[in-house]
Amino acid sequence: MCCKFSRFLIAAFSRVFRFLLGFWESPHVRVIIEKSASDAANFVAETILELVENRPNAVLGLATGGTMTPVYERLLAASQNGRVSFQAVSTFNLDEYVGVKASSEHSYRYFMDKSFFESTDIDRCRTHLPDGCAEDLRAECEQYEGLIEQAGGIDLQLLGIGSDGHIGFNEPGSSLSSRTRVKTLTKQTRLDNSRFFAAPEDVPYSAITMGVGTIMDARQIVLLATGKNKAIAVRATVEGPLSAMVTASVLQWHPNALIVLDQDAASELENVADYLTAEKIQRELLSQHNK
Repeated sequence: MCCKFSRFLIAAFSRVFRFLLGFWESPHVRVIIEKSASDAANFVAETILELVENRPNAVLGLATGGTMTPVYERLLAASQNGRVSFQAVSTFNLDEYVGVKASSEHSYRYFMDKSFFESTDIDRCRTHLPDGCAEDLRAECEQYEGLIEQAGGIDLQLLGIGSDGHIGFNEPGSSLSSRTRVKTLTKQTRLDNSRFFAAPEDVPYSAITMGVGTIMDARQIVLLATGKNKAIAVRATVEGPLSAMVTASVLQWHPNALIVLDQDAASELENVADYLTAEKIQRELLSQHNK
């Protein structure tokens, strides 16, 4: 019994040591598990706010969807109470539907205007989304890449995750080196997004999206996932193999990626204890460093 327990302890400590060694010395994903969706959104918002406080002209990559709404609510509150100014910030959104006018309530431009831009001091000329109604969509995609490059690249890219593990509209099977382009949406993605439309058949069949390679060029990536419906995709992203069938899995090879989860989204992970231990040590070390 004693020997078995000793072997168990050795194995447990070995796992933690290997995990932390990888955490500090190789590309890794830092997994942060918060108690609730609200806490997870708070963490993400604070990460963005700290960046803008330290770099007022930061370049942000932004995402849309219900998961992001509480993040923008917290950013708005910080702007309105005078904590930060977004006046010099530039933004680039991940994607936009093809064939949907910017003025449509179904466009991501409309979502961003109503959720964030219109209620802050951000310069609208510094806010960028692809034009899904451009006459030449290929030229629009190339121009979007050029605008990101002219801005000096993205400092922090905010991501959500699809139920099949896609990021942006980089559907399963997308090239992991892809750039901004038009992408056909899968049946699953259109079904997931149908709740935002009057009828499922109204969901567009394609979108302009930043490519996986474009996303990976960001200096920091923060992926936010909440709810049990994202748990399987999160497990495939964090603990599965690197795969074009789960485009979010490429974050395993980003040198500065955070995956922020609530407990529901983390419910399918096998190594929760390891992630919690690593994060505890990380925060203790940062606290000591800042003293």
